[in-house]
Amino acid sequence: MILIDNTCISDDVAEKFFVCNLDKCKGACCVEGDMGAPLEGDEPAILDRIYEDIKPYLSPEGIRVIEQKGGYESDHDGGFVTNTVGGRECVYATWNSQGILKCGIEEAYNDGKVDWKKPISCHLYPIRVTKYESFHALNYDRWPICSPACGFGEQLNVPIYKFVREALIRAYGEEWYGQLSKAIEEKNTDQPGIE
Repeated sequence: MILIDNTCISDDVAEKFFVCNLDKCKGACCVEGDMGAPLEGDEPAILDRIYEDIKPYLSPEGIRVIEQKGGYESDHDGGFVTNTVGGRECVYATWNSQGILKCGIEEAYNDGKVDWKKPISCHLYPIRVTKYESFHALNYDRWPICSPACGFGEQLNVPIYKFVREALIRAYGEEWYGQLSKAIEEKNTDQPGIE
């Protein structure tokens, strides 16, 4: 494991490979699971604030649920998760013409309509952060639906920490990410055969 400030990073984040392969998985992470995406701190308020700007990017079903039940719900542990359509896809997900689920929030962000990309839990995936009183644990969340991403990442030689670089910087800052990269490079130099 790697320790930086108040974070504990699993070796898998440095050693395993990952690049989303939407042609294979079709965005299954937006539809699988037992609830919507976990939300942090002020993210529910952000979703409320940007709703009218992202609404044109959402599915009719997602809009219906948001307008009837809201864009998020309690996770029963004191936090919030995005709502889902019939217990399936996230209300902010939309199907494109190739049958791939995309994030409507991210589409609006890419078009310059909003200044927020998507929930940090989605942006960091496949890293899941567990927050303890004195530190954050960053672990690789293995999920069978993402096996194409593992193979694709290996083929392209992209370790997880590089795949989620932008999200890690968003969550912990540029300096923190620089320390992580340096620690991983030093560790790899100490272990011949690991690139």
